This record gives sequence, structure tokens and C-alpha cells, in this order.
Amino acid sequence: MPDKSKISEAAAPVATEVPQVLSAARKIYPIVKYGDPILEKAGAAITKFDAELEELAEDMFASMYAAQGVGLAAPQIGRSLRLAVVDVTGGKNPDAKIVLANPEIVHAEGEVREEEGCLSIPGFRGYVMRPQFVTIKAQNAKGESFEIRGENLLARAFCHEIDHLNGILFLQHLSMLKRDLIKRKIKKLRKQGEW
Repeated sequence: MPDKSKISEAAAPVATEVPQVLSAARKIYPIVKYGDPILEKAGAAITKFDAELEELAEDMFASMYAAQGVGLAAPQIGRSLRLAVVDVTGGKNPDAKIVLANPEIVHAEGEVREEEGCLSIPGFRGYVMRPQFVTIKAQNAKGESFEIRGENLLARAFCHEIDHLNGILFLQHLSMLKRDLIKRKIKKLRKQGEW
């Protein structure tokens, strides 16, 4: 939506006369929270690439943007599939949208320790060591194979989402002390009905 303060009075009527094509309404899935067993089991390989899978991927982007994330894996919306979506621009650049079906890391190099969070563990963050560069092999929503190299945040997002597809949460990369502290806080939130 344009900033109305930048539209002159003369230009405003012209803008309203342009027919607008609305995109199909997307389904916003609720994000599955830590404690649900689906988050800790490996997703099934995708073998059927069809319009339904493309719709699911677009709904996952919409769900990810609604939750203000940069990556989302199918188990996080209750689907045990090896499917993830990534967009480190948060929806600002449509060309940055990446669909990863059956992804695997084929090369990693360097190490960077950065703070990381997860949409399935809202409100908790921790420092995680990840590769600075990764190359992954995957398929898009049409089933076409591709390789892509990610650096820094993109590499981190790829690793984080692939972990999800393998039933691994970022908590497992934290020290035992930090992990137990977070688990105790979540248990307390659950008892209070806030989780």
C-alpha cells in the first residue's frame, strides 16, 4: 500500500480508477509450538509435485510473513513433510522467496555463532553455531531440482529449516544449561495456560 502522504491530490483519483487484481486469499496456518511431537520427528519425503503442493507452499509463505519469520518448515504447521519456505527479506522482495522440497546440505564452510530464535518457540532465543556458507540441493514446488548457496542469514535459515525437517529444534544446539532453563520456563508457561 503506498504512503498516502506522497500521493498528490491530482494523482489520487487516477490511482483509484486503475483496476486492481487481488491475489487469491491465502490460508494462514497457526504455528505449532514446542511440545508438539510433530516437531521432533523427521518429515516424509515429497513425491507428489502438484497444484496442491504449490498452494501449500504459498500458504506457508503467508503464514511465515504473518508470524514475522524468515523461514518456515511444514512440521511447524502440523504437516510432517520435507517442505520448507525461506525469505530473509520478510516479503520485501518477491524474488527472494525460496521453496525447498526434500532439501539437503551438500557443502558447508566457515562457522558463525549468532543469536537464533524459532517461530515454534516464541519469546526464546539462544546463540547457535552454524556454517557461514552452505550449498543445498533441493526441489522447487514443481519438482525441478536446483542447487543454491546461502551466506550468513540465508545459510542460517537453510540450516534451521532443514533441522526442522529432520526433527531437530534449535534448542538442541544450545548448552545443556541454557536448554534446561528454556524448557523449565516453557513448562511454567504451560502450567499457567500461556503456552
